[in-house]
Amino acid sequence: MRVDLNADVGESFGAYTIGHDAILLQHITSANVACGFHAGDPGVMRATVALAKQHGVAIGAHPGFADLVGFGRRELYATPREVEDLVVYQIGALAAFAASQGERLQHVKPHGALFNMAARDGALADAIARAVAGVDRSLVLFGLAGSELVMAGERAGLRTASEVFADRAYTSEGTLVSRRTPGAVIHDAAVVVERVVRMAGEHAVAAIDGSIVRMRVDTICVHGDTPGAADLAGRIREALARAGVVVKAIRDS
Repeated sequence: MRVDLNADVGESFGAYTIGHDAILLQHITSANVACGFHAGDPGVMRATVALAKQHGVAIGAHPGFADLVGFGRRELYATPREVEDLVVYQIGALAAFAASQGERLQHVKPHGALFNMAARDGALADAIARAVAGVDRSLVLFGLAGSELVMAGERAGLRTASEVFADRAYTSEGTLVSRRTPGAVIHDAAVVVERVVRMAGEHAVAAIDGSIVRMRVDTICVHGDTPGAADLAGRIREALARAGVVVKAIRDS
C-alpha cells in the first residue's frame, strides 16, 4: 500500500502568519503552495519553496480565487476563460520561484471554493485542466476523488491524483460536507488518524450519515491552517507506517 500525504502551506501574508509550515513540512510528502491570490505573497512563496526543497517535499501550485478577505473559500462567479487565466497566472508565478531555486513543480491543486466548484462543474474543471496542460503536461492534477475535476484531467491527458481529506466530513455521495454545517471539520485527532488509516488501507470512509463511501485514494490532505496540524500530520505519518502503508510523493510512485 502506498499513498501521498499533502498539505496546504505558504498561506501567510505580509505581517500575518498562518500555520506552522516549518514543522508541517517535516511530515508531508507534497506541498500545495498558495500563489498570492487567496493567500501568500512573493516572499512567502520564495520561503515556502525553500523549506519544501530543504525537506525533500514535492512542490505544487495551489491556485485560488483572488479573495484574500474570504481566504478563497467564498464561491465567486467567473467564466471558464477567467478561471483558466487565473490558474495559468498562478502556476506560472510559483513555477518561477521554484525554478529560481533549481526546483520544478510536481502538481497543481485548486484551493477552496475553486476546488469545490470544479468538483461539480465540468466546464470549470475543463478550464483548470486546460490551464495545467497548457503550462506543463507533466504536472499532476489533484482533484477530489470521483469528481468532475479528476475526469477533466483525464480528458485533457493529464496524470491525475484522487484526493481525500483527513479532517473533513463526507456526504453519502462522496462530496465534502459544507463548512457551514456543524461537524464538517473533524477536530478529534484520534478520529482523524483512524479515518486516514482506513482511507489508505480500505479506500473507504464513513460518511456523516454513517454510510460507507468507497473511493480511490492517491493522496491525503491535512489542512495546514487547522490548529495542531503539524502534530496531526506526524501522528498520521506514524500510524500509516504502523499499518504498513508507504508514504511517498506522487512523483516517486
